Amino acid sequence: MAFPALKFHENALLFGHDQSLGLLAFELDTSDRIRVYRRQDGRVVSHTEPLSPFLLLADPDLLKTWKGEVEVTPLDGPGTYRWLARFPSWALAGKARDHCQKASGRGSTAPDAPYRFLNDAIHQFLLLTGKTSFLGLGFSDLRRMAVDIEVFTAEGFEFPHAARPSDRIIAIAMADSTGWERVLSGREMSEAEMLRECSRLIGERDPDVIEGHNIFRFDLEYMEARARQCGVALRWGRDGSALRGHPSRMQVAERAISYRRYQITGRHIVDTWILVQHYDVGARDLESYGLKEVARHFGLAAPDRTYLPPEDIPRIFKEDPERLMAYALDDVRETLGVGRVLSQSYFVQAQMFPFDYQGVILKGNATKIDALLLREHLRRRRAVPAPSAGAPVAGGYTAVFYQGVAHRVLHVDVASLYPSLMLTFGIFPAKDELAILPLLLRDLREFRLAAKALAREAPTEEERAYAGGLQQTFKILINSFYGYLGFSMGHWNDFDAANRVTAEGRTLIRQVVDALKERGATVIEIDTDGIYFVAPPGVADPSGEEALVADLSRGLPPGISLELDGRYPAMFSYKMKNYVLLDGRGRLTIKGSALRSRGIELFQRTWMEEMFRLLLTGRRVEIPGLVQRYLDDFAAHRMPVKQFMKTETLQDSLATYKEKVREGKRNPAAPYELALGSERPYQPGDQVSYYVTGQGLKVKVNEAARLATQWDPAAPDENVEYYQAKVRELWERFRPLIEPEGLIPIREEAEEAAPAQLTLED
Repeated sequence: MAFPALKFHENALLFGHDQSLGLLAFELDTSDRIRVYRRQDGRVVSHTEPLSPFLLLADPDLLKTWKGEVEVTPLDGPGTYRWLARFPSWALAGKARDHCQKASGRGSTAPDAPYRFLNDAIHQFLLLTGKTSFLGLGFSDLRRMAVDIEVFTAEGFEFPHAARPSDRIIAIAMADSTGWERVLSGREMSEAEMLRECSRLIGERDPDVIEGHNIFRFDLEYMEARARQCGVALRWGRDGSALRGHPSRMQVAERAISYRRYQITGRHIVDTWILVQHYDVGARDLESYGLKEVARHFGLAAPDRTYLPPEDIPRIFKEDPERLMAYALDDVRETLGVGRVLSQSYFVQAQMFPFDYQGVILKGNATKIDALLLREHLRRRRAVPAPSAGAPVAGGYTAVFYQGVAHRVLHVDVASLYPSLMLTFGIFPAKDELAILPLLLRDLREFRLAAKALAREAPTEEERAYAGGLQQTFKILINSFYGYLGFSMGHWNDFDAANRVTAEGRTLIRQVVDALKERGATVIEIDTDGIYFVAPPGVADPSGEEALVADLSRGLPPGISLELDGRYPAMFSYKMKNYVLLDGRGRLTIKGSALRSRGIELFQRTWMEEMFRLLLTGRRVEIPGLVQRYLDDFAAHRMPVKQFMKTETLQDSLATYKEKVREGKRNPAAPYELALGSERPYQPGDQVSYYVTGQGLKVKVNEAARLATQWDPAAPDENVEYYQAKVRELWERFRPLIEPEGLIPIREEAEEAAPAQLTLED
């Protein structure tokens, strides 16, 4: 449905210069045609449009000996790529790219390549035509279907593997945004019949989007492998074509993850696990990315939700299949809920950027901004600059001045610090001679304010939700403009400008810190654009706190202001960028890798959470008793194996591992040694959970480890001293900050590295 009050889409810089409505998906139909799917009068129709793909050239002589058909047009302006070469088909454009690579000796993505080729036909089509997805539609118009599988894991294995003949799919749960639900049961159908029926139902229900939690890295890979073994084609495309995938990689903060990216003709795939990754890069408030934990975090879990221990699923399938089917159905319900909460911003982005919906989710923000600039330059037939090289950009100012426990802590931050500095001081790329970035940034700030107002005032819930998605999208983009300056692949990047922004930011934050100290505040920690502090004496209520922040804002440059972002009854400051907050509702927020690492055993995380709660609620005298309880629980073997086991994924084959150990390229490791000693055929990608046996502290873990499935609560054999030592190490680490009352002055400052872009690229 269209929202007449929302005129944002009329901005061609942001939403494209072609205002075609109801476009759902785009596919390369033939080498010179794109098939466009759209919703018309409540039904999905399609048509084809011509595709004339392009290369950008720095030197037209690259095609001097080219024998194929081509039209070369000069572009205006000073950019490096000053010629646009158009070809009559995608296949011919690919051959021209190969010709340019051979002629120049440079691949198309090399920084100094004298040509540019974008290896995505849909992206090229959208750039050239100015079309985008979903204009004129609301998020509720998108037909979304969640799919989830439950699998049988053979006895003796902890985790499923589709290549094992003994493992199989035992349930396929499906639900869509209309309220329709269905569970296909392995008690009633064979695996092949379930897979065929799943394909039939997808065709019948005709969703625009298939959603799943970790669907790329588990469900689709597993279904594809099992379908191959069953001789079944997963014909999920709107044209009856099969599901298809290719190897890909994604970078999530500091972690690189390999996965298989899937595509369905005429539809999109949304992995809610990836949406959660995007969300937590900014929020940093999730302890786990598992569906159940995420659903509880967002308040999506039903009171009567069925929970099952994963290791019991094979047994429950045999003994109580209806309970398993209820569990699977709850999974898809929660997946739809998570998608509804987290994907509306990307729905709006698909209305703006020259990528399809699936691509918008899998691209980094800097890549999207570059695409906006490229689309406008192609529309105006302007030359495109080459990305600039530059040294790493200095980041924001971070510091910690006190360790220990503080009470009545306030958190203030500078509203959109870096974008505000860019606009206030006019810091933009020198190569942006059309001044597109400042225009975009100003428009986005105005649009965000208007969208926030609409989110409050719109007459229907659907309009309010859409406006909320708009304002969140605008906020994300606003805060990505600085990152684009230092984006190594950005054609309009500018490392000098990026350094100017962070330098101004550090100066501004120090100014605010000095002003707080002059007023008698106790500044505890600075985290780039936010400051945690205890208010000055005499500031004891919300009105006084607001007045303090307003007073501080008056001393800042025009266009820059402070926001009171949080009030906390207590805070534990550990070290730079590592702290714990207790909010007014009694919830703990644990920040920093030193305090919330997922690489440690569960009992250590549990102990820290219990300790922090005692510490921040004024019960520090009970902490020695907490330490003793954990020591006693290990001594009495009351600790379940889930608390002290470690789980690791096998990255190498066992043969490769043995060769590396033999050549001295790596040390022996417990999970591989256990896999080698097992009669079961472990493969890369399998996970191994283990614990440490024996006595005393001087044990070699790779020799003393046993599989977690071998732990017997009737005859526990975990190494008590080894695990007790870990409890004592935790206690000794925090003890110097727990026993003293109040704060301990320190001074630790740094200019952090510029934040990494979250990118998920092929």
